[in-house]
Amino acid sequence: MAKQTVGETIIARLAAWGVDTVFGLPGDGINGLMEGLRRNADRVRFVLVHHEEAAAFMAVAHAKATGRLGVCLATSGPGGIHLANGLYDAKLDHAPVLAITGMQESGVLGTGYQQEVHLDRLFEDVAEYNEPVVNPAQVPALVDIAVRTALARRGVAHLTVPNDVQVAEAGDNPYEEIGPVREPATKPVWVPSPVRPADDDLQAAADVLNVAERPAILAGIGARGAGALVELTADVLGAPVVKSLMGKMVVPDDSPFALGGLGLLGTAPSEDLMDECDALLMVGTNFPYTKFLPEPGHAHVVQIDAEATRTGTRIPTDVPLVGDAAATLESLLPRLRRREDRRHLRKYQEKMRDWRERMAALENAERAPIAPQFLAAQLDRLAAPDAILCCDSGTVATWAARHWQITGRREFYLSGTLATMAPGLPYAVALQHEYPGRQCIAFVGDGGFAMLMAEFHTAARYGLPVKVVVNNNNALGMIVWEQMVLGFPEYGVRFGDPAPDYASWARGCGGYGAKVTDPADLPGAMREALSHDGPALLDVAVDANEPPMPAKVTYQQAVRFAESFLRGQPHKAAIATTILKDKITTLKG
Repeated sequence: MAKQTVGETIIARLAAWGVDTVFGLPGDGINGLMEGLRRNADRVRFVLVHHEEAAAFMAVAHAKATGRLGVCLATSGPGGIHLANGLYDAKLDHAPVLAITGMQESGVLGTGYQQEVHLDRLFEDVAEYNEPVVNPAQVPALVDIAVRTALARRGVAHLTVPNDVQVAEAGDNPYEEIGPVREPATKPVWVPSPVRPADDDLQAAADVLNVAERPAILAGIGARGAGALVELTADVLGAPVVKSLMGKMVVPDDSPFALGGLGLLGTAPSEDLMDECDALLMVGTNFPYTKFLPEPGHAHVVQIDAEATRTGTRIPTDVPLVGDAAATLESLLPRLRRREDRRHLRKYQEKMRDWRERMAALENAERAPIAPQFLAAQLDRLAAPDAILCCDSGTVATWAARHWQITGRREFYLSGTLATMAPGLPYAVALQHEYPGRQCIAFVGDGGFAMLMAEFHTAARYGLPVKVVVNNNNALGMIVWEQMVLGFPEYGVRFGDPAPDYASWARGCGGYGAKVTDPADLPGAMREALSHDGPALLDVAVDANEPPMPAKVTYQQAVRFAESFLRGQPHKAAIATTILKDKITTLKG
Protein backbone atom coordinates (compact mmCIF):
# COMPACT_ATOMS: atom_id res chain seq x y z
CA MET A 1 0.00 0.00 0.00
CA ALA A 2 1.42 3.38 -1.06
CA LYS A 3 2.35 5.88 1.60
CA GLN A 4 0.52 9.16 1.92
CA THR A 5 1.94 12.03 -0.03
CA VAL A 6 3.12 15.20 1.68
CA GLY A 7 0.01 17.00 0.38
CA GLU A 8 -2.27 14.39 1.94
CA THR A 9 -0.33 14.39 5.20
CA ILE A 10 -0.51 18.17 5.58
CA ILE A 11 -4.30 18.15 5.20
CA ALA A 12 -4.71 15.12 7.45
CA ARG A 13 -2.57 16.81 10.10
CA LEU A 14 -4.73 19.93 9.93
CA ALA A 15 -7.77 17.73 10.45
CA ALA A 16 -6.07 16.25 13.52
CA TRP A 17 -5.77 19.81 14.85
CA GLY A 18 -9.52 20.27 14.43
CA VAL A 19 -9.40 22.29 11.21
CA ASP A 20 -12.60 21.63 9.28
CA THR A 21 -12.48 24.34 6.60
CA VAL A 22 -9.85 25.63 4.17
CA PHE A 23 -10.56 28.69 2.04
CA GLY A 24 -8.70 29.01 -1.23
CA LEU A 25 -8.28 28.98 -4.98
CA PRO A 26 -6.61 26.11 -6.87
CA GLY A 27 -3.60 26.53 -9.15
CA ASP A 28 -0.88 24.44 -10.72
CA GLY A 29 1.40 25.29 -7.81
CA ILE A 30 -0.78 23.42 -5.29
CA ASN A 31 -2.14 20.43 -7.18
CA GLY A 32 -0.60 18.05 -4.64
CA LEU A 33 -2.30 19.90 -1.78
CA MET A 34 -5.62 19.94 -3.64
CA GLU A 35 -5.37 16.17 -4.02
CA GLY A 36 -4.80 16.01 -0.27
CA LEU A 37 -8.02 17.98 0.22
CA ARG A 38 -9.91 15.69 -2.16
CA ARG A 39 -8.80 12.62 -0.28
CA ASN A 40 -9.73 14.18 3.06
CA ALA A 41 -12.99 15.77 1.90
CA ASP A 42 -14.93 13.92 4.59
CA ARG A 43 -12.87 15.70 7.28
CA VAL A 44 -11.92 19.07 5.77
CA ARG A 45 -14.15 21.03 3.41
CA PHE A 46 -12.61 23.22 0.75
CA VAL A 47 -14.37 26.54 0.09
CA LEU A 48 -13.63 27.75 -3.43
CA VAL A 49 -13.40 31.53 -3.74
CA HIS A 50 -12.93 33.87 -6.69
CA HIS A 51 -9.92 35.77 -5.30
CA GLU A 52 -7.19 34.69 -2.90
CA GLU A 53 -7.52 37.95 -0.96
CA ALA A 54 -11.06 36.86 -0.10
CA ALA A 55 -9.75 33.47 1.04
CA ALA A 56 -7.42 35.19 3.50
CA PHE A 57 -10.21 37.45 4.76
CA MET A 58 -12.45 34.42 5.26
CA ALA A 59 -9.75 32.68 7.28
CA VAL A 60 -9.37 35.84 9.39
CA ALA A 61 -13.12 36.08 10.02
CA HIS A 62 -13.24 32.41 11.01
CA ALA A 63 -10.40 32.99 13.48
CA LYS A 64 -11.84 36.21 14.91
CA ALA A 65 -15.28 34.74 15.49
CA THR A 66 -14.33 31.31 16.80
CA GLY A 67 -10.88 31.80 18.31
CA ARG A 68 -9.82 28.72 16.35
CA LEU A 69 -7.27 28.56 13.56
CA GLY A 70 -8.29 29.98 10.19
CA VAL A 71 -6.64 28.41 7.14
CA CYS A 72 -6.22 29.76 3.61
CA LEU A 73 -4.57 28.18 0.59
CA ALA A 74 -3.08 29.77 -2.53
CA THR A 75 -0.95 28.71 -5.43
CA SER A 76 2.62 29.79 -6.12
CA GLY A 77 3.60 33.26 -7.30
CA PRO A 78 0.66 35.63 -7.89
CA GLY A 79 -1.81 33.49 -5.98
CA GLY A 80 0.24 33.66 -2.81
CA ILE A 81 0.88 37.36 -3.28
CA HIS A 82 -2.87 37.97 -3.28
CA LEU A 83 -3.10 36.61 0.28
CA ALA A 84 -0.97 39.39 1.74
CA ASN A 85 -3.68 41.96 2.50
CA GLY A 86 -5.83 39.51 4.41
CA LEU A 87 -2.81 38.17 6.28
CA TYR A 88 -1.90 41.66 7.45
CA ASP A 89 -5.48 42.00 8.67
CA ALA A 90 -4.84 38.89 10.78
CA LYS A 91 -1.50 40.16 12.03
CA LEU A 92 -2.71 43.58 13.10
CA ASP A 93 -5.91 42.27 14.73
CA HIS A 94 -4.16 39.28 16.37
CA ALA A 95 -6.12 36.50 14.66
CA PRO A 96 -4.57 32.99 14.40
CA VAL A 97 -4.29 32.18 10.70
CA LEU A 98 -2.26 29.61 8.76
CA ALA A 99 -1.47 30.37 5.12
CA ILE A 100 -0.31 27.50 2.92
CA THR A 101 1.15 28.33 -0.48
CA GLY A 102 2.73 26.49 -3.35
CA MET A 103 6.20 26.97 -4.76
CA GLN A 104 7.83 25.95 -8.04
CA GLU A 105 9.60 22.59 -8.14
CA SER A 106 12.73 22.62 -6.02
CA GLY A 107 14.91 21.70 -8.99
CA VAL A 108 14.22 25.01 -10.77
CA LEU A 109 14.30 27.39 -7.79
CA GLY A 110 16.78 30.19 -8.29
CA THR A 111 16.58 30.06 -12.10
CA GLY A 112 13.92 32.71 -12.58
CA TYR A 113 11.34 30.10 -13.53
CA GLN A 114 7.77 31.10 -14.40
CA GLN A 115 5.90 32.43 -11.33
CA GLU A 116 8.96 31.85 -9.16
CA VAL A 117 8.32 34.00 -6.10
CA HIS A 118 9.94 33.16 -2.80
CA LEU A 119 6.82 33.63 -0.72
CA ASP A 120 8.64 32.80 2.50
CA ARG A 121 10.73 35.94 1.95
CA LEU A 122 7.69 37.98 0.95
CA PHE A 123 5.87 37.03 4.17
CA GLU A 124 8.81 37.66 6.52
CA ASP A 125 7.15 40.73 8.03
CA VAL A 126 3.62 39.39 8.34
CA ALA A 127 4.29 35.91 9.72
CA GLU A 128 5.16 34.78 13.25
CA TYR A 129 6.28 31.44 11.79
CA ASN A 130 7.39 31.18 8.18
CA GLU A 131 9.03 28.12 6.66
CA PRO A 132 9.46 26.36 3.32
CA VAL A 133 8.87 22.61 3.40
CA VAL A 134 11.92 21.36 1.49
CA ASN A 135 12.07 17.78 2.74
CA PRO A 136 9.14 15.35 3.12
CA ALA A 137 10.52 14.29 6.49
CA GLN A 138 9.72 17.74 7.91
CA VAL A 139 6.02 16.93 7.77
CA PRO A 140 4.07 16.79 10.09
CA ALA A 141 6.43 18.53 12.56
CA LEU A 142 6.37 21.83 10.65
CA VAL A 143 2.58 21.74 10.48
CA ASP A 144 2.38 21.23 14.24
CA ILE A 145 4.80 24.06 14.96
CA ALA A 146 3.06 26.40 12.52
CA VAL A 147 -0.37 25.77 14.02
CA ARG A 148 0.90 25.99 17.59
CA THR A 149 2.70 29.27 16.86
CA ALA A 150 -0.33 30.87 15.19
CA LEU A 151 -2.53 29.94 18.16
CA ALA A 152 -0.03 30.85 20.87
CA ARG A 153 1.03 34.18 19.38
CA ARG A 154 -2.36 34.92 17.82
CA GLY A 155 -0.87 35.77 14.47
CA VAL A 156 0.03 34.44 11.06
CA ALA A 157 1.95 31.25 10.27
CA HIS A 158 3.01 30.42 6.72
CA LEU A 159 4.19 27.22 5.07
CA THR A 160 5.21 27.14 1.42
CA VAL A 161 5.64 23.78 -0.31
CA PRO A 162 7.37 23.12 -3.65
CA ASN A 163 5.40 21.15 -6.22
CA ASP A 164 7.63 18.11 -6.16
CA VAL A 165 7.62 17.94 -2.36
CA GLN A 166 3.80 17.99 -2.31
CA VAL A 167 3.58 14.77 -4.29
CA ALA A 168 6.53 13.04 -2.64
CA GLU A 169 5.91 10.26 -0.14
CA ALA A 170 5.54 11.66 3.37
CA GLY A 171 8.34 10.75 5.75
CA ASP A 172 10.76 10.04 2.93
CA ASN A 173 14.10 11.64 3.82
CA PRO A 174 16.54 11.69 0.89
CA TYR A 175 19.33 12.73 3.26
CA GLU A 176 18.92 10.09 5.97
CA GLU A 177 22.15 8.31 5.02
CA ILE A 178 24.22 11.44 5.65
CA GLY A 179 24.07 11.45 9.44
CA PRO A 180 22.29 10.29 12.57
CA VAL A 181 19.81 13.24 12.76
CA ARG A 182 16.30 12.09 13.61
CA GLU A 183 13.22 14.09 12.64
CA PRO A 184 11.24 15.48 15.62
CA ALA A 185 8.20 13.47 16.65
CA THR A 186 5.42 15.95 17.43
CA LYS A 187 1.76 15.84 18.35
CA PRO A 188 -1.13 18.17 17.41
CA VAL A 189 -1.76 19.54 20.90
CA TRP A 190 -1.71 23.01 22.42
CA VAL A 191 -3.26 24.44 25.56
CA PRO A 192 -3.30 28.19 26.28
CA SER A 193 -1.60 29.00 29.54
CA PRO A 194 -3.89 30.76 32.03
CA VAL A 195 -2.29 34.05 32.97
CA ARG A 196 -3.07 35.88 36.20
CA PRO A 197 -1.06 38.87 37.47
CA ALA A 198 0.88 38.74 40.70
CA ASP A 199 -0.94 39.71 43.91
CA ASP A 200 1.29 42.74 44.49
CA ASP A 201 0.49 44.08 41.02
CA LEU A 202 -3.23 43.52 41.53
CA GLN A 203 -3.12 45.43 44.81
CA ALA A 204 -1.16 48.27 43.20
CA ALA A 205 -3.83 48.53 40.51
CA ALA A 206 -6.60 48.52 43.12
CA ASP A 207 -4.83 51.27 45.04
CA VAL A 208 -4.84 53.48 41.93
CA LEU A 209 -8.49 52.81 41.08
CA ASN A 210 -9.86 53.04 44.62
CA VAL A 211 -8.77 56.65 45.11
CA ALA A 212 -10.01 57.86 41.71
CA GLU A 213 -12.83 60.39 41.75
CA ARG A 214 -13.50 60.33 38.00
CA PRO A 215 -12.64 56.80 36.83
CA ALA A 216 -13.08 55.51 33.29
CA ILE A 217 -12.85 52.11 31.60
CA LEU A 218 -11.70 51.56 28.01
CA ALA A 219 -12.53 48.03 26.83
CA GLY A 220 -11.33 46.35 23.64
CA ILE A 221 -11.81 43.06 21.84
CA GLY A 222 -9.31 41.44 24.20
CA ALA A 223 -12.06 41.62 26.84
CA ARG A 224 -14.47 39.58 24.73
CA GLY A 225 -16.15 37.02 26.93
CA ALA A 226 -15.45 39.14 30.01
CA GLY A 227 -18.18 41.71 29.35
CA ALA A 228 -20.15 40.88 32.48
CA LEU A 229 -16.99 41.34 34.56
CA VAL A 230 -16.28 44.67 32.85
CA GLU A 231 -19.79 45.84 33.77
CA LEU A 232 -19.39 44.59 37.34
CA THR A 233 -16.11 46.49 37.63
CA ALA A 234 -17.81 49.59 36.21
CA ASP A 235 -20.58 49.26 38.77
CA VAL A 236 -18.13 48.96 41.68
CA LEU A 237 -16.06 51.92 40.55
CA GLY A 238 -18.98 54.02 39.29
CA ALA A 239 -17.07 54.24 36.02
CA PRO A 240 -18.48 54.75 32.51
CA VAL A 241 -17.25 52.30 29.87
CA VAL A 242 -15.85 53.36 26.51
CA LYS A 243 -15.37 50.71 23.84
CA SER A 244 -12.90 50.47 20.99
CA LEU A 245 -14.60 49.85 17.64
CA MET A 246 -13.36 46.24 17.53
CA GLY A 247 -14.56 45.87 21.11
CA LYS A 248 -18.07 47.08 20.32
CA MET A 249 -19.59 43.73 21.28
CA VAL A 250 -17.76 43.39 24.61
CA VAL A 251 -20.41 45.35 26.52
CA PRO A 252 -23.97 45.81 25.18
CA ASP A 253 -24.72 49.23 23.73
CA ASP A 254 -27.78 49.48 25.98
CA SER A 255 -25.71 48.91 29.14
CA PRO A 256 -26.15 51.71 31.70
CA PHE A 257 -22.35 52.03 31.73
CA ALA A 258 -21.73 52.17 27.96
CA LEU A 259 -20.70 55.42 26.28
CA GLY A 260 -20.06 54.00 22.83
CA GLY A 261 -16.84 54.26 20.90
CA LEU A 262 -13.81 56.55 20.94
CA GLY A 263 -12.11 58.38 18.11
CA LEU A 264 -13.29 59.72 14.78
CA LEU A 265 -16.13 57.19 14.76
CA GLY A 266 -16.91 57.56 18.45
CA THR A 267 -19.19 59.63 20.66
CA ALA A 268 -18.85 63.03 22.27
CA PRO A 269 -19.40 61.66 25.82
CA SER A 270 -16.47 59.27 25.31
CA GLU A 271 -14.18 62.15 24.29
CA ASP A 272 -15.38 64.21 27.27
CA LEU A 273 -14.62 61.33 29.62
CA MET A 274 -11.07 60.90 28.29
CA ASP A 275 -10.49 64.61 28.90
CA GLU A 276 -11.91 64.55 32.44
CA CYS A 277 -11.01 61.17 33.95
CA ASP A 278 -8.35 60.96 36.64
CA ALA A 279 -7.91 57.17 36.35
CA LEU A 280 -8.24 54.97 33.28
CA LEU A 281 -8.59 51.19 33.35
CA MET A 282 -7.74 49.74 29.93
CA VAL A 283 -8.98 46.17 29.45
CA GLY A 284 -7.93 44.12 26.45
CA THR A 285 -7.21 47.04 24.15
CA ASN A 286 -4.17 48.36 22.35
CA PHE A 287 -6.10 51.45 21.18
CA PRO A 288 -3.79 53.06 18.59
CA TYR A 289 -5.29 56.56 18.25
CA THR A 290 -3.34 58.15 21.07
CA LYS A 291 -4.64 61.67 20.51
CA PHE A 292 -8.01 60.54 21.87
CA LEU A 293 -6.52 59.13 25.08
CA PRO A 294 -5.92 61.27 28.19
CA GLU A 295 -2.97 63.64 28.01
CA PRO A 296 0.10 62.02 29.61
CA GLY A 297 0.11 62.86 33.31
CA HIS A 298 -3.58 63.82 33.41
CA ALA A 299 -4.78 60.38 34.53
CA HIS A 300 -3.33 57.36 36.27
CA VAL A 301 -3.49 54.30 34.03
CA VAL A 302 -3.97 50.60 34.75
CA GLN A 303 -3.73 48.38 31.68
CA ILE A 304 -4.78 44.74 31.44
CA ASP A 305 -3.38 42.88 28.44
CA ALA A 306 -2.46 39.28 27.73
CA GLU A 307 0.72 40.39 25.95
CA ALA A 308 3.35 42.11 28.08
CA THR A 309 4.88 43.99 25.16
CA ARG A 310 1.63 45.87 24.54
CA THR A 311 1.32 47.35 28.02
CA GLY A 312 2.32 51.00 28.14
CA THR A 313 2.80 51.38 24.38
CA ARG A 314 0.04 53.99 23.89
CA ILE A 315 0.06 55.99 27.11
CA PRO A 316 2.29 56.08 30.21
CA THR A 317 0.98 53.23 32.37
CA ASP A 318 1.23 53.24 36.17
CA VAL A 319 0.34 49.58 36.69
CA PRO A 320 0.55 47.06 33.83
CA LEU A 321 -1.35 43.84 34.54
CA VAL A 322 -0.30 41.03 32.24
CA GLY A 323 -3.06 38.48 32.11
CA ASP A 324 -6.26 37.20 30.61
CA ALA A 325 -8.99 39.85 30.90
CA ALA A 326 -11.51 37.65 32.70
CA ALA A 327 -9.00 36.04 35.09
CA THR A 328 -7.48 39.41 35.92
CA LEU A 329 -10.79 41.16 36.59
CA GLU A 330 -11.92 38.25 38.76
CA SER A 331 -8.78 38.68 40.84
CA LEU A 332 -8.98 42.47 40.88
CA LEU A 333 -12.63 42.89 41.83
CA PRO A 334 -12.37 41.72 45.47
CA ARG A 335 -9.70 44.39 46.03
CA LEU A 336 -11.84 47.26 44.74
CA ARG A 337 -13.96 49.43 47.05
CA ARG A 338 -17.49 50.21 45.94
CA ARG A 339 -17.88 53.90 45.16
CA GLU A 340 -21.19 55.10 46.62
CA ASP A 341 -21.01 58.56 45.03
CA ARG A 342 -22.62 58.02 41.60
CA ARG A 343 -22.57 61.63 40.41
CA HIS A 344 -19.71 61.02 37.98
CA LEU A 345 -21.49 58.03 36.42
CA ARG A 346 -24.88 59.78 36.29
CA LYS A 347 -23.32 62.79 34.58
CA TYR A 348 -22.14 60.62 31.72
CA GLN A 349 -25.35 58.66 31.54
CA GLU A 350 -27.13 61.96 30.94
CA LYS A 351 -24.57 62.94 28.30
CA MET A 352 -25.15 59.61 26.59
CA ARG A 353 -28.92 60.10 26.57
CA ASP A 354 -28.41 63.42 24.82
CA TRP A 355 -26.01 61.84 22.32
CA ARG A 356 -28.48 59.07 21.49
CA GLU A 357 -31.18 61.66 20.86
CA ARG A 358 -28.85 63.49 18.48
CA MET A 359 -28.09 60.28 16.59
CA ALA A 360 -31.76 59.31 16.45
CA ALA A 361 -32.60 62.71 14.98
CA LEU A 362 -30.16 62.07 12.11
CA GLU A 363 -31.98 58.83 11.26
CA ASN A 364 -34.37 60.94 9.23
CA ALA A 365 -36.80 58.91 7.12
CA GLU A 366 -37.90 61.92 5.06
CA ARG A 367 -34.57 63.07 3.67
CA ALA A 368 -33.82 62.51 0.00
CA PRO A 369 -31.32 61.34 -1.09
CA ILE A 370 -31.47 58.69 1.60
CA ALA A 371 -29.54 59.57 4.75
CA PRO A 372 -26.97 56.81 5.46
CA GLN A 373 -27.88 57.12 9.15
CA PHE A 374 -31.45 56.12 8.23
CA LEU A 375 -30.15 53.13 6.30
CA ALA A 376 -28.01 51.95 9.23
CA ALA A 377 -30.89 52.49 11.67
CA GLN A 378 -33.28 50.44 9.53
CA LEU A 379 -30.75 47.63 9.36
CA ASP A 380 -30.41 47.78 13.14
CA ARG A 381 -34.18 47.71 13.71
CA LEU A 382 -34.96 44.89 11.29
CA ALA A 383 -32.00 42.55 11.75
CA ALA A 384 -32.29 39.49 13.95
CA PRO A 385 -31.52 39.68 17.70
CA ASP A 386 -28.53 37.38 17.13
CA ALA A 387 -27.40 38.86 13.81
CA ILE A 388 -23.71 39.05 12.94
CA LEU A 389 -22.73 42.27 11.19
CA CYS A 390 -19.55 42.31 9.09
CA CYS A 391 -18.61 45.84 8.20
CA ASP A 392 -16.28 47.36 5.63
CA SER A 393 -13.93 50.27 6.19
CA GLY A 394 -14.89 53.80 5.17
CA THR A 395 -17.90 55.98 5.93
CA VAL A 396 -19.98 52.82 6.32
CA ALA A 397 -17.99 52.03 9.48
CA THR A 398 -19.08 55.37 10.96
CA TRP A 399 -22.75 54.58 10.44
CA ALA A 400 -22.31 51.07 11.85
CA ALA A 401 -20.39 52.32 14.87
CA ARG A 402 -23.10 54.82 15.79
CA HIS A 403 -26.34 53.26 14.58
CA TRP A 404 -25.85 49.46 14.78
CA GLN A 405 -26.67 48.44 18.33
CA ILE A 406 -24.99 45.47 19.97
CA THR A 407 -27.59 43.91 22.25
CA GLY A 408 -28.35 40.34 23.16
CA ARG A 409 -26.34 37.86 21.08
CA ARG A 410 -25.42 40.23 18.27
CA GLU A 411 -21.84 40.35 17.03
CA PHE A 412 -19.76 42.82 15.04
CA TYR A 413 -16.61 42.30 12.98
CA LEU A 414 -14.44 44.53 10.80
CA SER A 415 -10.82 45.11 9.87
CA GLY A 416 -9.82 47.04 12.96
CA THR A 417 -6.20 48.10 12.86
CA LEU A 418 -5.44 47.55 9.18
CA ALA A 419 -8.79 49.17 8.27
CA THR A 420 -8.60 47.71 4.78
CA MET A 421 -11.36 47.94 2.24
CA ALA A 422 -13.32 44.89 1.05
CA PRO A 423 -13.38 42.38 3.96
CA GLY A 424 -17.09 42.82 4.75
CA LEU A 425 -18.47 40.36 2.21
CA PRO A 426 -15.78 37.65 2.65
CA TYR A 427 -16.18 37.92 6.42
CA ALA A 428 -19.92 37.35 6.10
CA VAL A 429 -19.46 34.39 3.75
CA ALA A 430 -17.02 32.72 6.15
CA LEU A 431 -19.24 33.26 9.18
CA GLN A 432 -22.34 32.03 7.35
CA HIS A 433 -20.41 28.80 6.72
CA GLU A 434 -19.59 28.62 10.44
CA TYR A 435 -23.04 29.67 11.72
CA PRO A 436 -25.61 28.45 9.17
CA GLY A 437 -28.55 29.18 11.46
CA ARG A 438 -27.70 32.84 12.12
CA GLN A 439 -28.25 35.95 10.06
CA CYS A 440 -24.89 37.08 8.66
CA ILE A 441 -24.93 40.56 7.15
CA ALA A 442 -22.28 42.38 5.13
CA PHE A 443 -22.76 46.15 5.56
CA VAL A 444 -20.45 47.54 2.91
CA GLY A 445 -19.67 50.63 0.88
CA ASP A 446 -19.84 50.51 -2.89
CA GLY A 447 -16.07 51.01 -3.13
CA GLY A 448 -15.22 48.03 -0.96
CA PHE A 449 -17.96 45.84 -2.42
CA ALA A 450 -16.74 46.43 -5.97
CA MET A 451 -13.30 45.10 -5.06
CA LEU A 452 -14.49 41.59 -4.10
CA MET A 453 -18.07 41.51 -5.35
CA ALA A 454 -17.42 38.15 -7.07
CA GLU A 455 -17.71 36.54 -3.63
CA PHE A 456 -21.46 37.14 -3.74
CA HIS A 457 -21.41 34.42 -6.39
CA THR A 458 -19.47 32.26 -3.91
CA ALA A 459 -22.33 32.70 -1.43
CA ALA A 460 -24.89 31.83 -4.09
CA ARG A 461 -22.92 28.79 -5.27
CA TYR A 462 -22.82 27.37 -1.74
CA GLY A 463 -26.43 28.32 -1.00
CA LEU A 464 -25.41 30.62 1.83
CA PRO A 465 -28.16 33.06 2.89
CA VAL A 466 -25.73 35.97 3.30
CA LYS A 467 -27.37 39.41 3.31
CA VAL A 468 -25.46 42.28 1.70
CA VAL A 469 -26.47 45.89 2.25
CA VAL A 470 -24.54 48.32 0.04
CA ASN A 471 -24.28 51.87 1.39
CA ASN A 472 -23.89 53.27 -2.13
CA ASN A 473 -22.70 56.87 -2.41
CA ASN A 474 -20.95 56.10 -5.73
CA ALA A 475 -17.73 57.46 -4.27
CA LEU A 476 -14.79 56.72 -2.00
CA GLY A 477 -16.71 58.52 0.70
CA MET A 478 -14.19 58.62 3.54
CA ILE A 479 -11.46 59.93 1.23
CA VAL A 480 -13.72 62.82 0.15
CA TRP A 481 -13.80 64.09 3.71
CA GLU A 482 -10.19 63.28 4.50
CA GLN A 483 -9.09 65.40 1.54
CA MET A 484 -11.34 68.26 2.62
CA VAL A 485 -10.25 68.22 6.25
CA LEU A 486 -6.70 68.76 4.98
CA GLY A 487 -7.93 71.87 3.18
CA PHE A 488 -7.91 70.27 -0.30
CA PRO A 489 -10.83 70.16 -2.72
CA GLU A 490 -11.81 66.56 -3.42
CA TYR A 491 -10.12 64.92 -6.40
CA GLY A 492 -10.40 61.49 -7.99
CA VAL A 493 -12.84 60.10 -5.45
CA ARG A 494 -16.23 59.94 -7.23
CA PHE A 495 -16.99 57.21 -9.75
CA GLY A 496 -19.44 59.20 -11.89
CA ASP A 497 -22.35 58.00 -13.98
CA PRO A 498 -23.52 55.50 -14.83
CA ALA A 499 -23.22 53.87 -11.44
CA PRO A 500 -22.87 50.06 -11.46
CA ASP A 501 -26.09 48.11 -10.95
CA TYR A 502 -25.15 45.82 -8.08
CA ALA A 503 -28.71 44.52 -7.72
CA SER A 504 -28.56 43.12 -11.26
CA TRP A 505 -25.24 41.46 -10.41
CA ALA A 506 -26.86 39.78 -7.42
CA ARG A 507 -29.74 38.50 -9.53
CA GLY A 508 -27.29 37.33 -12.19
CA CYS A 509 -25.56 35.23 -9.51
CA GLY A 510 -28.85 33.56 -8.66
CA GLY A 511 -29.61 35.62 -5.55
CA TYR A 512 -32.07 38.33 -4.59
CA GLY A 513 -31.22 41.86 -5.69
CA ALA A 514 -33.05 45.15 -5.24
CA LYS A 515 -32.13 48.79 -5.77
CA VAL A 516 -33.56 51.47 -3.45
CA THR A 517 -33.48 55.20 -4.14
CA ASP A 518 -36.59 56.39 -2.26
CA PRO A 519 -36.45 56.43 1.56
CA ALA A 520 -40.12 55.43 1.70
CA ASP A 521 -39.27 52.15 -0.03
CA LEU A 522 -36.38 51.26 2.25
CA PRO A 523 -38.12 49.54 5.21
CA GLY A 524 -40.13 47.22 2.97
CA ALA A 525 -37.18 46.40 0.75
CA MET A 526 -35.01 45.74 3.81
CA ARG A 527 -37.58 43.33 5.28
CA GLU A 528 -37.82 41.47 1.99
CA ALA A 529 -34.06 41.16 1.60
CA LEU A 530 -33.51 40.02 5.19
CA SER A 531 -36.28 37.44 4.98
CA HIS A 532 -35.19 36.02 1.59
CA ASP A 533 -34.31 32.33 1.77
CA GLY A 534 -30.91 32.63 0.18
CA PRO A 535 -28.26 35.24 -0.60
CA ALA A 536 -29.72 38.72 -0.96
CA LEU A 537 -28.33 42.13 -1.84
CA LEU A 538 -29.88 45.54 -1.21
CA ASP A 539 -28.21 48.35 -3.15
CA VAL A 540 -29.17 51.61 -1.44
CA ALA A 541 -28.38 54.97 -3.04
CA VAL A 542 -27.46 57.23 -0.12
CA ASP A 543 -26.60 60.91 0.07
CA ALA A 544 -23.05 61.20 -1.30
CA ASN A 545 -22.62 64.54 0.43
CA GLU A 546 -23.31 63.35 3.97
CA PRO A 547 -20.13 63.91 6.02
CA PRO A 548 -19.09 61.36 8.65
CA MET A 549 -18.68 64.06 11.24
CA PRO A 550 -16.36 63.47 14.18
CA ALA A 551 -17.95 63.59 17.61
CA LYS A 552 -16.32 66.98 18.14
CA VAL A 553 -15.15 69.27 15.35
CA THR A 554 -11.92 71.07 16.23
CA TYR A 555 -11.23 74.65 15.21
CA GLN A 556 -8.43 73.51 12.92
CA GLN A 557 -10.70 70.98 11.20
CA ALA A 558 -13.32 73.68 10.60
CA VAL A 559 -10.73 76.05 9.15
CA ARG A 560 -9.30 73.43 6.81
CA PHE A 561 -12.79 72.38 5.74
CA ALA A 562 -13.57 75.99 4.84
CA GLU A 563 -10.26 76.25 2.95
CA SER A 564 -11.30 73.35 0.74
CA PHE A 565 -14.40 75.33 -0.24
CA LEU A 566 -12.34 78.40 -1.06
CA ARG A 567 -9.90 76.37 -3.16
CA GLY A 568 -12.62 75.06 -5.46
CA GLN A 569 -14.47 72.16 -3.83
CA PRO A 570 -16.73 71.05 -6.73
CA HIS A 571 -19.70 69.94 -4.60
CA LYS A 572 -19.64 72.71 -2.01
CA ALA A 573 -23.28 73.76 -2.46
CA ALA A 574 -24.63 70.22 -2.01
CA ILE A 575 -22.31 69.55 0.93
CA ALA A 576 -23.24 72.80 2.66
CA THR A 577 -26.93 72.05 2.18
CA THR A 578 -26.55 68.56 3.68
CA ILE A 579 -24.61 69.85 6.69
CA LEU A 580 -27.24 72.54 7.25
CA LYS A 581 -30.03 69.95 7.10
CA ASP A 582 -28.21 67.82 9.68
CA LYS A 583 -27.77 70.80 11.98
CA ILE A 584 -31.45 71.76 11.76
CA THR A 585 -32.49 68.14 12.31
CA THR A 586 -30.40 67.73 15.46
CA LEU A 587 -31.61 71.07 16.84
CA LYS A 588 -35.22 69.99 16.31
CA GLY A 589 -34.40 66.63 17.87
